[in-house]
Amino acid sequence: MRRLWAAGVGLVVAAAGVMSGAGPAGSAPHRAPVAAAGCSTVWGSGAKSAESAEDAVGKSLKNIRTSRERCYDRMVFEVGGAAPRLGYRVGYVDAFRRDGSGDAMRVAGGAILQIFVSAPSCDPNTLRQTYAGRAGKPLPGVDVTGYKTFRDARFGSSFEGQTQVGLGVRARLPFRVTQSRGKLIVDVAHTW
Repeated sequence: MRRLWAAGVGLVVAAAGVMSGAGPAGSAPHRAPVAAAGCSTVWGSGAKSAESAEDAVGKSLKNIRTSRERCYDRMVFEVGGAAPRLGYRVGYVDAFRRDGSGDAMRVAGGAILQIFVSAPSCDPNTLRQTYAGRAGKPLPGVDVTGYKTFRDARFGSSFEGQTQVGLGVRARLPFRVTQSRGKLIVDVAHTW
């Protein structure tokens, strides 16, 4: 009976060492990165998409702006009118290629988040440009210098009713996509 008890205690002690991350003398235990206190990183890094609502059709992109928040960097696409639901596709890509032509475009950063918004950068009725983006160039009025996660922001194209943007980020970090009154909001977390 004593042998069984001693063996059981030995297993418990060994398991505790494995669970605590204890390794050979002098080695540091492996620990997962810890998010800043109070920052959620449950968004994941998988592709996200949604279809446009009927009354979002015919709306055009007016502006793109960014901001630095405590837990994430934010990019906001402003579309004319209060469209209740904009269509979008957002996901990481290995290379940023211009929609329509397939031309490769350089985007700085450790990872590239490709964003498609179902709104052209021109008025669909008059074809007058409503957002002054140019293929492969930085987004007008957007400067991500000093951001914790964002590294670069490039205009891809406006093709077949949608606008494409390449967002260079530090690494493949979790992101979320939300909407609010004609705005599509992409937040990329600072950490996992």
